[in-house]
Amino acid sequence: MLTRKHFVFGMCLTVIAFSFLGCSTTPKVKRVDVADVIDISGRWNDTDARVAAEKVIADAAQSMWNQQFRDSNGRKPVVIVGDILNRSHEQIDTLVVVKAFEHALLNSGQMKFVASRDERAGIREERRDQNTEGLTRPDTIKPIGQETGADFMLIGTINSVVDEYGPRSVVLYQVNMEIVDITTNEKVWFGQANIKKTVTKKRHVL
Repeated sequence: MLTRKHFVFGMCLTVIAFSFLGCSTTPKVKRVDVADVIDISGRWNDTDARVAAEKVIADAAQSMWNQQFRDSNGRKPVVIVGDILNRSHEQIDTLVVVKAFEHALLNSGQMKFVASRDERAGIREERRDQNTEGLTRPDTIKPIGQETGADFMLIGTINSVVDEYGPRSVVLYQVNMEIVDITTNEKVWFGQANIKKTVTKKRHVL
């Protein structure tokens, strides 16, 4: 026969069991430096975008086309980042890649770059408001028709090659970038960054 003592003891065991279950499902979170290289799945990640961008832009900044433009025009070339297409086997957020390239461009100090097509739309709307709404102090209104036009556009693709056998695979990411003269459509520079990873998946024992 169950006594009150047995009932209370059973309830205590139930509470303790649920407490352990709750602890086991609580995620463990640790903050890390954003520059740390962390590979969990072996797929493309933020570190790959940053490394590829820094390598490609460093190469572009030191290339002959840059110095030739400076010698001919007496100023730094103005570059806009265009489309970077994902042609790899994975889903990759190309906006993260675009921003990595813009960051590397700005930090290089060798080129200037202007806002993208989508970004310019919002800026132009603000400028039109300043000039037409009559609400902005006249000495702070920014004039229309003073935008800096880009001399070149940076475009590219992300490609991948996967070699897989059993639990092991080797993945090669190839980032191909080109700089195109906006006036003539001439390709003045081609750069490439390769990132290679080996991935070993653990076998699940039944």
